[in-house]
Amino acid sequence: MSPKPPLKTQLQQSVAQALNALGVNEVPEIVIQETPSDKEGDYGTPVAFSLARVLRKAPAQIAGDIAQKLQAPPFVRRAFAVGGYLNFELEPGYVVRSALEPVRPFPKQPGKVLVEHTAVNPNKELHVGHLRNVCLGDSVARILDFAGREVEVLNYIDDTGRQAADSLFALRYFGLKYDGSQKYDHWVGEAYVRLHRELADEAKKAELEPQIAEVLHQLEEGKLREEVDKILRSQLQTMYRLGARYDVLVWESDIVHEGLLKKALEILQKSPYVFRPSEGKYAGALVIDASQIIPGLEDPYFVLVRSNGASTYYAKDIAFQMWKMGLLQGLKFDPYPGDYPGFHPGRPMYTSTPSGSVLEHVGATETINVIDARQSHPQMIVRAGLEVAGRHDLAEGAYHLAYETVLLEGQQMSGRKGITISVDEVLDEAVKRARAVIAEKNPDHPEPDAAAEAIGVGAVRFAMIKTEAKKQIDFRYDQALAFEGDTGPYLQYAHARASSILRKAEEGGIANEAPDFSQVTPYELELAKALLRFGETIEEAAKNKAPNLLAQYLLDLGATWNSYYNAKTSDGKSATPVLTAPQGLRGVRLELVRSLKRTLAQGLGLLGLQAPEVM
Repeated sequence: MSPKPPLKTQLQQSVAQALNALGVNEVPEIVIQETPSDKEGDYGTPVAFSLARVLRKAPAQIAGDIAQKLQAPPFVRRAFAVGGYLNFELEPGYVVRSALEPVRPFPKQPGKVLVEHTAVNPNKELHVGHLRNVCLGDSVARILDFAGREVEVLNYIDDTGRQAADSLFALRYFGLKYDGSQKYDHWVGEAYVRLHRELADEAKKAELEPQIAEVLHQLEEGKLREEVDKILRSQLQTMYRLGARYDVLVWESDIVHEGLLKKALEILQKSPYVFRPSEGKYAGALVIDASQIIPGLEDPYFVLVRSNGASTYYAKDIAFQMWKMGLLQGLKFDPYPGDYPGFHPGRPMYTSTPSGSVLEHVGATETINVIDARQSHPQMIVRAGLEVAGRHDLAEGAYHLAYETVLLEGQQMSGRKGITISVDEVLDEAVKRARAVIAEKNPDHPEPDAAAEAIGVGAVRFAMIKTEAKKQIDFRYDQALAFEGDTGPYLQYAHARASSILRKAEEGGIANEAPDFSQVTPYELELAKALLRFGETIEEAAKNKAPNLLAQYLLDLGATWNSYYNAKTSDGKSATPVLTAPQGLRGVRLELVRSLKRTLAQGLGLLGLQAPEVM
């Protein structure tokens, strides 16, 4: 027997059948939502409002007509009109039973979505500004994977850029030798900042620029890859501590080596929108005319290749986007040396390499580029490049997940000026604070160090995810590391509390008590409704590439659980005891606690947080 459709789906189907019986041929979207706490019923639909013009009736009359024609599922006690709404009062036991069903990964859909995130310059340690990118990208990938998408996670390594050249030159220039006393990327970062202090002097800058240019040239030829890789491996320690995983690393030097830029320009030059002006300020340059694609531009020309033959970042970004979406081939891959698991369990992380043995690359039908909002304009040009290449479908699938910047205690950060705080420092401080709380509140904790790591890292990660991407974050220690309120540790504690109840049930030999759903009270009904929103929240978060929607859902669920746990009767006694509840009702409550624990663990996992059994 196939499983029954979700509760809301059954309500939608019965409303649609009633509308057909009323002669409505084109049934509008039927939204089923929870009724407000001061209204009758458990769920309702405003569908009558969207039919008022078509049926030439008042919404209240239409809602009444639907109620008359409705052949409701057996779990509906009554369906009735309230104003223009059609509300449903449901059998409480059925709602609770529905909430006990696990939310499983959605069936896989065709087409690959490639999520590119992190892309930190391999020249120094990660700072707080990078945190948001890593946490957003990794969480989006996890959510999409659960929601049925075929996900590939990519980290782009800009090993031919000026930042990497500066750092490697600084090590040579200052004659530095690594002694292992600090993390390698931090050591290199100090040299980078020290160099930029010297470059502030114009005379010194003029003296050093030719030498830096030589290092840059060596990078472009791939001669310094091992030196860059040492920095990258140190950065990867931070990324892995955060919980981020990647399927593939793509090095810019390999893109240069394989001539992808040349191949991309050959495709673009077939378009009438790409040409070389013979006069004016763009004379001799290869430009793209984006006027037909991005209306309203004051200057619609964007340079792909300067008149001196130098390619711009626009051209490089378009070429890379073409490769990601399968318009270009050529890169080769091998497993990345070392113990680096990939995004998908059981698979290694791969890296591009000139001598790679793996040639296959299946182009993505959709890409998500996680880049801060200041790069919105270049991302528009990338989509314009796909349009002029005649691939409107791929341009539509190129999504820029733009996020606002992260301030540090109200101050904009700058790597060159050294106005930063590293991710490693933040994580260390968070774990230190978590360890202190554990020592105070649970000195007999069986694994205090592991719990402190899970709680501290979780606190930082959740702080980067809970805010809508288009809103700026002002990172402040006290707020990010708070263990109460809208934080990761608050949710982890809710999970640990549920775990504790279930452990005590096991110890008391009552863990498997049969539930009697006829004893369900309004308290269980409210908790069940909150649990039933989990699946649809994942779907919404995946659709909008918005992990903050899942974060907010979990906070709401945690608040509902907290209210349930602390509910009191009129005489001040616990209204919802679990372990001491009457037989049958206790079985119901234990099942609900089990479902709550599972939902919190799943939700936290999709956001990259661990769910400790003990806090």
